[in-house]
Amino acid sequence: MASAGPVECSGMRTRGRQWEGSRPWKRAGGVAACALALSLLGPPALAADDSRGWTALLEGGHVALIRHGNAPPGYGGDPPGFKIDDCKTQRNLDELGRQQARALGDAFRSRGVRVERVLSSPWCRCLETARLMAVGSVESTWALVPDMAPAATVRLTELKQLVSGWRGPGTLVLVTHALTVRALLGFLPLQGETAVLKPRSGDGAGGDLVGLIAAPE
Repeated sequence: MASAGPVECSGMRTRGRQWEGSRPWKRAGGVAACALALSLLGPPALAADDSRGWTALLEGGHVALIRHGNAPPGYGGDPPGFKIDDCKTQRNLDELGRQQARALGDAFRSRGVRVERVLSSPWCRCLETARLMAVGSVESTWALVPDMAPAATVRLTELKQLVSGWRGPGTLVLVTHALTVRALLGFLPLQGETAVLKPRSGDGAGGDLVGLIAAPE
């Protein structure tokens, strides 16, 4: 089944008020979507603070929102005519991305983070990231795919409900795309980064960002 894939702008990142590592986009659709995403950016991105993020995860009851590992070229979404049920037609993890996923799973285990549930976008690069982490059985959900129509908020609403409804006692792991994170938190994460959220009270309220864990090197 062909589907409009999530367009991603992984070559861009805010630090303070500066743009870092910007790259050209090859697909016209990628240009439009990335331009729209950037025009709607809220406050500058939080600098990675591993200690704060890990401390929150060890407390339990938090959500780890992870952008999939490195998947070149890293911008512009998937090739034309890709199929959601055929990984060979999609943009996928490279060896660095696989190493990042394994290393992140190792970090969860070595630090004693208790994972109770793992959800992933149905895109292969997200599913592979989640599975290589090996911190629990992986379920697939479209709530982790960004709404592509400008006025659509169905998936974002479902994602907010997932986050705000989490009570633990362990961690909820969500593996997703850059634009899903931007819609929820207002910034574009790098590939392999983990945003740690504290669920906000109130149905569908989402969560508050308490830490950002850098991608494993």
